[in-house]
Amino acid sequence: MARPEKYGHGQFSWVDLMTPDAGAAKEFYDALFGWSQVDLPTDQGGVYTQFKSQDLPVAGLGEMGDEMKAGGTPAFWNSYVTVDDADAIAATAEELGGEITMPVMQVMTAGRMAFLSDAEGAHFAIWQPAEHAGAGLVNEPVSLCWNELLTKDVEIAKTFYTALFGWEIDAAEGAPVEYYGITNAGRINGGIIPWSSQMGDVPPNWGVYFSVPDCDASVQRVEELGGRLLVAPRDIHPGRFAVVADPAGAVFSVMYLHSPD
Repeated sequence: MARPEKYGHGQFSWVDLMTPDAGAAKEFYDALFGWSQVDLPTDQGGVYTQFKSQDLPVAGLGEMGDEMKAGGTPAFWNSYVTVDDADAIAATAEELGGEITMPVMQVMTAGRMAFLSDAEGAHFAIWQPAEHAGAGLVNEPVSLCWNELLTKDVEIAKTFYTALFGWEIDAAEGAPVEYYGITNAGRINGGIIPWSSQMGDVPPNWGVYFSVPDCDASVQRVEELGGRLLVAPRDIHPGRFAVVADPAGAVFSVMYLHSPD
């Protein structure tokens, strides 16, 4: 599924970047991925940028408010899950020990959304689509290809997300490290990796992966553009990946996929 026209309930469908300097972020990701940009006015008076590849939407960008900037919040990527009823899912998340960090809101004619955190504090977003279904291109170079939860307690995460979205979460057989696959409606929908002491003080979080034609070349380009390498390129069963950060601190992964699907 490289060019989806819609997403089902419980399926990851969109990512966007919150950053203190939208202009600098546009320059970085244009130079790294070749994304074009469309600025869309919002009903709050600001601007939301839609990144595109092959004239299809692949990700979004919003500039942080003054309070977040003043607090020194580093840039970060959000992962969105499509839902049938955003209000019901937000309420259920609270019942399961999560938190509503931004209440459900209408995004003009695009859809309805909310920001939530799970029972361990990992942040994610939910999206009830209207005119905007989500990413129009996935699993191809310079588009979203994977969403992954880092958690300190896999059992807590399994209980929360299976109850919230109906996901099936099972240990990956034959993996060189402990890893769990997420299945939604019979289709693979991301993964879960347990925290280890080698990760230091990294909190539970949802990470995003972008497909690239060459992992090592992408890492080199990130560094040339002022970003940082966090986890050096390494080979895994689906391909080759590395973890990097943009100049504003937003962490993401780049992955060369052997067999995009």
